Amino acid sequence: MTPILRTERLVLSPYRPEDEDAFVALLRDEEVCRWMGQERSPEEEIRAVFAAILNEIYPKNMFDVWGVWAEGVYVGHAEIKKTGNVDGYEMVAALVRQSWGKGVGTELVCGLLDYAADTLKLDEVYGMVGAENAASLALGRKLGFAHVRDVVGDDGTVTKMLVLPTADRERPGAGPAAGPRDGRPVLPPTPTAV
Repeated sequence: MTPILRTERLVLSPYRPEDEDAFVALLRDEEVCRWMGQERSPEEEIRAVFAAILNEIYPKNMFDVWGVWAEGVYVGHAEIKKTGNVDGYEMVAALVRQSWGKGVGTELVCGLLDYAADTLKLDEVYGMVGAENAASLALGRKLGFAHVRDVVGDDGTVTKMLVLPTADRERPGAGPAAGPRDGRPVLPPTPTAV
């Protein structure tokens, strides 16, 4: 069961039905998709993904997936899951544009790293970052991620596979604390992207 996590400024909580439009807006943003290394999908497909999160991923406890909130405003999306991309668990993070350059990505990734180490007991986590995504690559270097290899897509795009042993993670701030599952705190709203 995906827990609620808290960092200094962020609340990571399982999505609720009323979060659908925020999720769709994030994944319909061309700039966010560009830095995530994916094509912008049609709205209907994104809504189908959101329905799968609520109706399949959560009920079957398939993996952890969160909406990310700062002061009650949706600022992004996060996941930790086994994928075919890496030999282990991959972290996925995306922020709405309004959150870029404000340290939100660093805080989010540090919170995910702490959760991966302390709760999931993972020895290492992976990240896949587009070769052109200088900001996310710099964040990875700052936190101690090492380059494993380049993955070249059929279209020629290059994605950097990064890994970090969780024991080596940097701790710029306090890690997340698991919170009660009785709902998200009521705070004023705001959006973000990594």
